[in-house]
Amino acid sequence: MFKLSTRSRYGIRAMIELATAKDAQPLEMSAIAQRQRLSRKYLHALLVALKDAGLTESVRGVNGGYRLTRSPEQIGVKEILEALEGPVAVVDCSHGEAPCAHEAECGAAPLWQHLNSAIEEVLQGISLADLLQRKPLRVHIERTTEEEPP
Repeated sequence: MFKLSTRSRYGIRAMIELATAKDAQPLEMSAIAQRQRLSRKYLHALLVALKDAGLTESVRGVNGGYRLTRSPEQIGVKEILEALEGPVAVVDCSHGEAPCAHEAECGAAPLWQHLNSAIEEVLQGISLADLLQRKPLRVHIERTTEEEPP
């Protein structure tokens, strides 16, 4: 289930830190941990998840550390959060991976699906580069209805 946890917040902060690296140079984990006030152990777990998702890579050696695998413009916030938390889902049944025992009589299913779609659309519309600008974010959401208002 998707939720914005401490893991998500710290993971986003770590990715922003990597995105600020000059000339995409690797950053030492200890430097990131110190600047972001995170424990090295916790940060390591985050970086491993981000690496497994293909968003970061580790570089060995004297000037080693972690760096982004793509430019900040090419990395979406949705990708980062899914790497850390799993699929976007306001409730377990809203992302369609598991059948719901109450599907036939659930009147709330359209609400959950609509919320899920809106959240996904917002997250897809924001890149890591957008976060670096430290400006208010403006994401346009297409609103569609099946019925025309009277």
